[in-house]
Formats: sequence, structure tokens, C-alpha cells
Amino acid sequence: MLKRIATAVVLIPIVLALVLRAPVWALALVAGIVALLTIHEFLKLTEFYGVQPMLLPTYLFTGILFLALAFSASETPLVSTGNFLVTVGFAAALAPFLFLTRAMRGEDLRAAYPAAAASVFAFTYTALPLAMLVQLRQLAAGAFYLLYLLLVVWAGDIFAYFVGKSIGRHLMSPRISPKKTWEGAVASVTASVGVGYLLFHYALPISSTLLRWHLIERRDGLFGLEQPAMGPVVLLTIVLNIAAQLGDLVESLIKRGAGVKDSGALLPGHGGMLDRIDALLFAAPVLWYYAAWRVMQ
Repeated sequence: MLKRIATAVVLIPIVLALVLRAPVWALALVAGIVALLTIHEFLKLTEFYGVQPMLLPTYLFTGILFLALAFSASETPLVSTGNFLVTVGFAAALAPFLFLTRAMRGEDLRAAYPAAAASVFAFTYTALPLAMLVQLRQLAAGAFYLLYLLLVVWAGDIFAYFVGKSIGRHLMSPRISPKKTWEGAVASVTASVGVGYLLFHYALPISSTLLRWHLIERRDGLFGLEQPAMGPVVLLTIVLNIAAQLGDLVESLIKRGAGVKDSGALLPGHGGMLDRIDALLFAAPVLWYYAAWRVMQ
């Protein structure tokens, strides 16, 4: 527990500084590093399924995507949603072709498809959601939305853990995650909704404070004088929380099938990088779509 708390105390300020203040190109590079670490852990997990993954090609393909995002952000601070969709859409369509072509060089043809499939899934499962976080930062009020996403996910995770551990009795999915309970899940949703509601209810003073402390630019906050409609905020927060909990369960499924407890040991008390961001991988596309939809209205 002490290791878990110490790691969180060190990492949370760094993550918040990156989200709020770092230039987008720097955020893209850090997201790329996180993606590479996560993909490395995921591909290592696939070895427990009898798959020999293509490590280097997957790393190179992922690295190129985030280098392209960083270069685009350095040249044009505001990358349009359309341009981003073209980039990631092309990358997602190209991935099966590239990895299957590379797999043809292997000696065992029976291993070609599983290896290529693992690389394609690793890319779409980890790299694309993290790329969406980078582009979310470039949208209007992007820093506020990223802060909202992180706090909602973190609050849900913390309350699910402590409530589930203390009063949890009804198991949610014992075959996949024996410690997760419905009581913890309900507490998670409740905490996320509470945090999301407070953030948007006090969006103006929060944004003004962050601006005054030089943590965000004006375009990165919410400065509307009218109170945001709370109904859509609550609904969005519930959907984000459900997505985050599903992301956690999916990663547990992968680890359970591989017969391991953690995806790695990079973060003391938390396991691996995949263990730490599994909820974000499902929640990020939901919030990105919502924010992009609002921009296009």
C-alpha cells in the first residue's frame, strides 16, 4: 500500500503538469513513450498464449505515429479533427497489411497470423486511444477535458478499491477479477459522477485559477459565464466510468488468460504501465468523440 501511495504522489503531479502545461508536441512524445512501454508489456503477455510477437516492427510503427503527431503539433498547434482522423484511420487500415506482410518472412506459417494479429491489436488497443488523448488536448477546452477525464477515472478507481475491499460482498466477475464487487462498481460510478459534477459546476473558477497560475492557456479552459447543463455532464460521466471499468476488466481478462497477476513491474505498487492505464484506454475514445462532436456542432 505504501509503495502504491508513494508512486501516486510522485506521478500525479507530473501527469497533471504534462496535461495542463506542456506543449502538445511534448505531450505527444510522452504519450508515445507510454504507448511503447504498454505495447511491450502487452506483447510479452501474448507469449503466454503461445504467440511469438513481432516486437521491433510494432515498436517502429507505433513510434512513427507519435513522431508524426509531435511533428504536426510543433508545426500547427491546432490539428483539425478531420486531419487527425485521416492520420489514425490510415494507420489503423495500414497496420494489418504491414504486419501480415512482415509475418510472411517467418519460417512457421502457422505462427504468421497470430503474430500479426497480436501486433495489430496491440496498436489499436493502446496506441490509438493514447493518440486520441493527444488530439483531445488540441481541441477547445482540451486541458480541462483531460483533467476531467483523469480525475473521473482516478476517483472511480480509488472508491471502487476501498469500498469493494471494505464492504464488497457481491462479486462482479469472479472468473476474471475475483476481487471486483458490485458494491465497488456502484461506489466507483457515484464517485466519478460527484467529481464530474463538481468540476463542471465550478468550471469557470477552476479554469480561471489554472489560468491565473499559468497552468493553462485561455483556450484550454471553460470560461463560459452560463452554467453548463448538468444532465449531459452526468450522463457522459456515467458512460466514461462504465468504459473505464470495462477497460479494467478487459485487461484482467488478458492477464487471467496469461496466468499472471500484473502486466509488469515498472510502477511500484501498481504493477506495469498497462495496469495503470487500462481504464483510460477504453474511456479516452469516449471523451474524445464527445469533445470532437461538440467542436463540429
